[in-house]
Amino acid sequence: MTPQIKTVPVNLSDRSYNILIGQGLLQQPELWLPADAADRKIFIITDEHVAPYAASLCVALNGKTKAPSTFILPPGEQTKSFEFFQETVEWLLSNGVNRKSLLIAVGGGVIGDLAGFAAASVLRGIDFIQIPTTLLSQVDSSVGGKTGINSKQGKNLVGAFYQPKTVVIDLETLATLPEREMKAGYAEIAKYGLLGDIRFFEWLEVNGRKVIAKDMNALTYAIETSCKMKAEIVRQDEREETGLRALLNLGHTFAHVLETTCEYDGRLLHGEAVGIGLVQAARLSQSQGMIGNADVSRIHTHLSSLGMMTEISDISPAISATPDELYALMHKDKKAATDGIGFIVLQALGRARIDKTVAAEKVLSILEGSLHGR
Repeated sequence: MTPQIKTVPVNLSDRSYNILIGQGLLQQPELWLPADAADRKIFIITDEHVAPYAASLCVALNGKTKAPSTFILPPGEQTKSFEFFQETVEWLLSNGVNRKSLLIAVGGGVIGDLAGFAAASVLRGIDFIQIPTTLLSQVDSSVGGKTGINSKQGKNLVGAFYQPKTVVIDLETLATLPEREMKAGYAEIAKYGLLGDIRFFEWLEVNGRKVIAKDMNALTYAIETSCKMKAEIVRQDEREETGLRALLNLGHTFAHVLETTCEYDGRLLHGEAVGIGLVQAARLSQSQGMIGNADVSRIHTHLSSLGMMTEISDISPAISATPDELYALMHKDKKAATDGIGFIVLQALGRARIDKTVAAEKVLSILEGSLHGR
């Protein structure tokens, strides 16, 4: 039985929009296109891996809009750069973009972040639609309006808060997604259970394998639940002003420095880094006297039982950075405030908060242990 189309609203006053979740949505653009789409110039940004989905969308748009212009970028985190941002903006301008134009991002988090930032910047802002094609981007980066690129100094340090007009999650785009990418996306799903819903985490402990195996009912439920949780947090704290949205960064302070250290060379996907980061965050929470060893073990066991990375030593080829070098990079992360690094810690499984009282020695000890697989 084919799951029906789910709609998750993101309520942000005049910036509100819907997330649509279902199968075959790329072939049904009439369900999500703006009413005046036929009169607007359409631009599609994608990458080489998922260009066939963008081509399929162009066919579906035939007769409903003007012929779209498509820009195909190289895949991979290295595309989230000043160089490709400039290329994208220049392409839009050279192809006659105007303020009524509509930009559609078809791809994973890299394409969504880069295209979204281009949409926010060109002509001081044009409308865009997110069509995320990886599990990670479907449950995380496509929702909430964070757009941007990486700097040599770190990940996502240049960007803008800019909400899409719609997020279209077509589950059929996951059909070609490798298992490694499914596991990477799953780390972000597990994060939602750990930071805000123990019942969801308990459900994942039973059904996680089904999600990764692309069982459509389990997948739909996991994506819908994740999107609902993120939408509610974004509604309450769109621009990370109250600290609530920062909870979504559980595990990310560790993850981002690992990605930066790996120089986005392909050996560590964002979601893989997050999986490692969740375990490190759990250990940090234990060292702060919040959760017990049994809870840390439960998180580690769940992720490792699915064949996911849980230690820095799992990265291959191994990174050469020392704990001190990794800790120094944490201070360059955009989440580090003037009064110190705000680590997201677990008060209990399913409940998180920010902690700015973490001693450097505790972080260094956790990094040292994980570098040696313990």
